[in-house]
Amino acid sequence: MISRNLFVESKKLRVFDFDDTLVKTTSFIYVTNKGKTRKLTPGQYAVYKEKPGDEFDFTDFEKVQNPNEIKKITSVLRRIVSSSGGDGVHILTARAAYKPIRQYLKDIGINMSKIYVTALASNNPKDKADWIEDKIDNEGYDDVYFADDSLKNVKATKKMLRRKDVRWRVQHIKH
Repeated sequence: MISRNLFVESKKLRVFDFDDTLVKTTSFIYVTNKGKTRKLTPGQYAVYKEKPGDEFDFTDFEKVQNPNEIKKITSVLRRIVSSSGGDGVHILTARAAYKPIRQYLKDIGINMSKIYVTALASNNPKDKADWIEDKIDNEGYDDVYFADDSLKNVKATKKMLRRKDVRWRVQHIKH
């Protein structure tokens, strides 16, 4: 008997992180603890171990400050958008604001008509993995690609995907 899925086209989900995956910016996270404030880049924040009493200021992320396109990955995004028309393409960010990201991508010539930008307002790696899992479970995606610079996000997503009956590729973006 021939498998049914030989005749059914897969439903592709393509997910890209934003900061330090598609673009480098001069946005910082400000951490205040015991009256002292230090600033972290998104890369530093991705591996930062939170301490009791930490207060975070993400104000810089309400806009895309001094963007420097990471062309190696945006070229992958452009190719996927071109071949799919944008179907199933998502930008998934820890930022709280999605509009500046949409505008930036539009400004660099990426067709945003079908691309969704989801701002999680969370740096918890499980939140990204849960978001992808929800797409698989509730929207029928069975072919997943995820690109992120945070090793924590990569590991959390791989752990979740190993439990799923889907094709997948997770790419850790390094600079």
